[in-house]
Amino acid sequence: MAKIKQIDLSKIKTYSIKSRKSKVRQKDFAKVFDPKRQNFAGFVKSFPDILAAKELLEFADDFVKAVHNNRPRIFLIGAHVIKVGLSPLLVDLIKNKTITCIGMNSAAAIHDVESTLFGKTSEDVAKNIINGKFGMARETGEFINGTLKNSVSEDIGYGSALGRELIRKKAKNIKNSILATCYKNNIPVTIHAAIGTDIIHQQPTMDGAVTGEMSFRDFKIFCNVLKDLNGGVVLNIGSAVILPEVFLKALTVVRNLGYNVKKFSTANFDMIPQYRPFMNIVTRPTQQGGKGYNFIGHHEIMIPLFIAIIKQKMK
Repeated sequence: MAKIKQIDLSKIKTYSIKSRKSKVRQKDFAKVFDPKRQNFAGFVKSFPDILAAKELLEFADDFVKAVHNNRPRIFLIGAHVIKVGLSPLLVDLIKNKTITCIGMNSAAAIHDVESTLFGKTSEDVAKNIINGKFGMARETGEFINGTLKNSVSEDIGYGSALGRELIRKKAKNIKNSILATCYKNNIPVTIHAAIGTDIIHQQPTMDGAVTGEMSFRDFKIFCNVLKDLNGGVVLNIGSAVILPEVFLKALTVVRNLGYNVKKFSTANFDMIPQYRPFMNIVTRPTQQGGKGYNFIGHHEIMIPLFIAIIKQKMK
C-alpha cells in the first residue's frame, strides 16, 4: 500500500502573541470575595468582566441610567415570575417608582389574583387534567371574569380593573399583589390575553367579547407607554411567546404613528434559549440603536440578583 502523505508544517508562518488581540485578560478574571471584609458592592465587583457577567452589569448600568434620566422602565412578566415567589421584589420596585410599567399575560394575572385572594396558586395540572378538573376552580373565574364584566362600561383596562377590585375586596395578601400595587401607585399594568390559553376561559362566567375589549384597551395603554421609550429599558422575564409578540406589535404601532423610538435597551431573562424572545425582544427592536441582552438562568436566582445589583448601583 502506498504511504499516505501528511502536510508539512515546517514552513508555517507564526507571529508573536504580543501582537495578537486577545479576548480574555488576567485583569478580567473574577476576584475572590470575602464576606467578612466586603459588602454587596464588593460582591458585584468580584464578577469576571467576561461574557454574561459583564453584560449583566452593563444592562444594570443602562437600567440605572434610565432611572436617573426618568425614562421608562418596563417589566414584561410571564406567570412563572409569580409562581416562583418574586412578587414582593417587584412590588417593592413599584412602590419606589423604579418600575414605570408592567405588562403581563393573563396567566400571570391569574396567579397574582389567586395568591392575593387565597394565599395560594398553581394547581397540579398532571393530576387534575385526568378527571377534567384542571382549571375549574370556581372562585378564580368568578372574580376575574366578573370583574371584567362589571368594569367594561367604564374607562378602565383589564389590569387596572383587577387591581382596583382586589383593593376593594381588601384581599388578605394584598401587600404582595403586583396588580393592586400598580393600581394604588398609578403605574400602568397591562394584561394581554390570548383567548383559550387560560383556565378562566374554560368556565361559564367567561365572556369573550368583554375579555377581548378589556385586553385591547390594555394593548393601547401599552402602546402609549412605548411612544416615550427612547432612553428607557424593557425586561422580558419568562414569556416565551405572548409578550414578545405584543411588544413587537406595539413598537410597530408607535413607529407607524411617527414616534422616533430607536434608542433603548432590552433584556430577556429566561431559563432556556427561546426563539421569539431573542428575536422580538433582544434583536429586532434594537437593530437601529440601543442594545439587546439575553440572560439564561433560573428566575428565582437571576431576578433577585439583578434587582440587588440595580439597587446597589442606585445608592
